[in-house]
Amino acid sequence: MSAVNINKDNFQNEVLHSSKPVLLDFWAPWCGPCRMIAPVIEEIARERTDIKAGKVNVDEQPELARMFGVMSIPMFVVIKDGKVVNQAIGARPKGAILSML
Repeated sequence: MSAVNINKDNFQNEVLHSSKPVLLDFWAPWCGPCRMIAPVIEEIARERTDIKAGKVNVDEQPELARMFGVMSIPMFVVIKDGKVVNQAIGARPKGAILSML
């Protein structure tokens, strides 16, 4: 499965009501580190069927970026049972992202 594009319309169903933990990647197309990490997020989405990976474009979804206090990107947030359980800012290797889960 590939990463799901998250927006304000599908956020509640895809993230808050997800039966699986959700890894959110806050990104923007102009962000070099975000573009570097994008294939890693897609790889995690394909390999880990026990989680859901979502991508939030901060330019298109400023409300969601504000809700999570995004000041720098890429920013990763892990949500389980509708609650934030982990977060990190900045590009990181795949192992570091997986360890957040």
